[in-house]
Amino acid sequence: MNSKSFFQNVLKGMAMGAANVIPGVSGGTIALITGVFERLIDAIKSFDLKALNLLLKGKFTQLFEHIDFWFLFSLFAGIGVAIVSLAQLFKYLFIEYPVYIWAFFFGLVLASIYYVGKTVSKWNISSILTFIIGTSIAVVISVLTPASENSSLLYLFICGIVAICSMIIPGLSGSFVLILMGNYQLIMINAVSELNLKVLLPVAAGAGLGLVGFSHFLSWLLKKFHDQTIAMLTGFIMGSLGILWPWKEIITETFGEKVKTTGYDWHLPAMDTAFFIAVVFIILGIAAIWLTESLGSKVTEKKN
Repeated sequence: MNSKSFFQNVLKGMAMGAANVIPGVSGGTIALITGVFERLIDAIKSFDLKALNLLLKGKFTQLFEHIDFWFLFSLFAGIGVAIVSLAQLFKYLFIEYPVYIWAFFFGLVLASIYYVGKTVSKWNISSILTFIIGTSIAVVISVLTPASENSSLLYLFICGIVAICSMIIPGLSGSFVLILMGNYQLIMINAVSELNLKVLLPVAAGAGLGLVGFSHFLSWLLKKFHDQTIAMLTGFIMGSLGILWPWKEIITETFGEKVKTTGYDWHLPAMDTAFFIAVVFIILGIAAIWLTESLGSKVTEKKN
């Protein structure tokens, strides 16, 4: 891998990491629209018995090639940098400018529905059905009531498994799933910003196990039922739009010193200056996806 490709993957990883910090935005969606999703799944899936055998024999060059090491390293380096550096920034932005931030990501995800959906080679009955199922699942998840915070090691481990599987599925937000599980504040805000290893290590262990195991299943689906799988992922993205609707109030409950998000109260916007600024941010989000897709298409054309 040359240095240009390496840094391009770092930037794509940073975009995925930034998305995963935000409840309702999927890093998997970013991976899909930047053209690295299937390569990412195949690379993660390559952590198998052959990889272990190469490791034990000390054949590191062959091992790195087998697991697509430099691709994974560059991508996850970008994800890590974004999560650590943007946790506090997004915390500030969601407090001070929530409508504008939600509007930008609403536009981003809205545009991605078209660009992801058009990769389905044939929209037939099975593709349409899986699209509807994916949309329905995402909608149901968006209206579930979050659980209470739980810092036990086993629950943190389970959070890691569930969140990482959600993070790599386009349209499902790992951060929002953590909200539903009651541990978003504990893990993504407090533990990440404070580097609390007592919380992060069991989450990371669960994420590692879940990532390798789930990638095999997802890779199999993409190979055997490509159009139906992409259609379902498109449905997941469509169903997540409700979470991203900019004009909503967060419903919270206070339990002692803890404040827990329990849902959202959606409403129509007032036709004021803030509304038109939000519309500009929606357009910027759409433009960002269009630009990303255009650049990706040019790179593909050059390779061909």
